[in-house]
Amino acid sequence: MIFEEATISSERIYEGKILNLRRDEVTVRDGRTSYREIVEHSGGVVIAALTADGKVPMVTQYRKAAARPTLEIPAGKLEIGEDPAAAALRELREETGYTAAKLQRLTSAYSSIGYSTEVLHFYLATELTQGETDFDEGEAIDVSEYPLGELRNMAMRGELNDAKTIVAVLMLHERFGSADAEGNR
Repeated sequence: MIFEEATISSERIYEGKILNLRRDEVTVRDGRTSYREIVEHSGGVVIAALTADGKVPMVTQYRKAAARPTLEIPAGKLEIGEDPAAAALRELREETGYTAAKLQRLTSAYSSIGYSTEVLHFYLATELTQGETDFDEGEAIDVSEYPLGELRNMAMRGELNDAKTIVAVLMLHERFGSADAEGNR
C-alpha cells in the first residue's frame, strides 16, 4: 500500500541563485514524524542532437562537483516560467553553435527523485545548421562530435558518467540505431 506523507512543516534552509534547500517535517506510515531534505530546482533541458551524417554534438567542461572535466550532451537550466522547447533551442545554440529546424520532445524525468524537484526535459534536435557558440559568461566548453555508435558503446562500457547524457545517448541510439556498430570515430 502506498502511503502519502503529509507535510507538517517546511523550513527554508538555504536560498541560492540556482537552487534552494528546504527541510520538511512529514508524517510517515507508522504515525511518527520524520524529516526530508528537498533540493528545489527550476528544472533543465537536455538536447540529443543528431547531424545529417549521424554524429552527436557533445560538450566537455570542468564540473566542480565531480572535480574533473566531463563529456556531456548539451543541456542547460530552465529559467522560472521558461518554455522548455525554447530553452532547448537556446541551449543547443549557445553550447554548440547549432540551430535545429526540427525539435521533438522525447521525455521528461526527475534527475534525482529521492531529494530533488528538478525535472529534465529531453529533446531530439535534427536538421541542424552550424553557427557560432555563445557561451555564458565564465563558461569554458570544448565542443566535439561523436558517431552515435561510439557514444552508445562508451555508455555501455561505463565511460560516460553523467546520467542525463547516458539517458539521451541510449534514447537516441534506440531511435536511430547505428550503422557504425564499432563506433569508429
